[in-house]
Amino acid sequence: MKKFARIIGTGSYLPSKVVTNFDLEKTLNTSDDWITARTGIKERRIVTDQSTCDLALEASLKALSMARLKPQDIDLIILSTTTPDKIFPATATMLQDRLGASCPAFDLQAVCAGFVFALTTAQQYIENGSAKNILVVGSETMSKIVDWSDRSTAILFADGAGAVVLSTDNTTGIKHSKIYSDGSYLSSLHVNNNGIDELGTIQMEGNEVFKIAVNRLSDLAEETLKDCNMTSEDLTWMVPHQANIRIINAVAKKIKLPMDKVIQTLDKHGNTSAASIPLALDEGVRDGRIKEGDTLLFEGIGGGFSWGSILLEY
Repeated sequence: MKKFARIIGTGSYLPSKVVTNFDLEKTLNTSDDWITARTGIKERRIVTDQSTCDLALEASLKALSMARLKPQDIDLIILSTTTPDKIFPATATMLQDRLGASCPAFDLQAVCAGFVFALTTAQQYIENGSAKNILVVGSETMSKIVDWSDRSTAILFADGAGAVVLSTDNTTGIKHSKIYSDGSYLSSLHVNNNGIDELGTIQMEGNEVFKIAVNRLSDLAEETLKDCNMTSEDLTWMVPHQANIRIINAVAKKIKLPMDKVIQTLDKHGNTSAASIPLALDEGVRDGRIKEGDTLLFEGIGGGFSWGSILLEY
């Protein structure tokens, strides 16, 4: 009998410090109207003294609670992050220890596509029978690698964490997943460090990133729906990476999906990289918009470029 990988619990966590567009007006040549029109972001959360693992822990505990599982029930932890707390060991192992779990744990890095890559990886472990319950987390402290004097990036990135518990199901779950990478676009979006002894900050060619993201995500959404013999009318919700409202609008328009079928948290979360999809998912689940049996499409793209999609029944 075919095994499906199904999400049975979601959780999220945001730092308490809020940085509004009006706050950024004080230090950057920008305005609330300018930021809102170009990105859709009104505010974002920023850590003060918390680590990536701190955020991941809070989101994970909520996901485990919803799934009605204990940390000891988890067979594997995959943590997607661009901002690990140390070069080594993996932040996932720190999370494993703090949870009191005893399973294998590793980090995965694909920037803003990280959660889709991590969930796709976890799917393989479930479907081949190697694991029954997997904790998949996206946790980021992107504020630590932002140049706060650079208007093009300081207005976008933020901190937060989201988590899901993926479990074996005999009837439904993830129906389709696909991931891609093209490393020829390094200069378009990267951190400008020259080695592991330098931290560096995010550098982005905004116009090029916009065009690439819209084209890749639109094509991938159409490809995913075609592979599943579906149209956008069959989707209950699209839960995209929350990068820029213009990207989200353009992709939705390309696949003829009304914006009232898109889960958006960009206005109050900003771009939280690998955390953005599970953050949006958890909000949609907890406010009652996303219900059992709904058909969801996840899409994300990040530096590399790396991009991917997952179509599932919740």
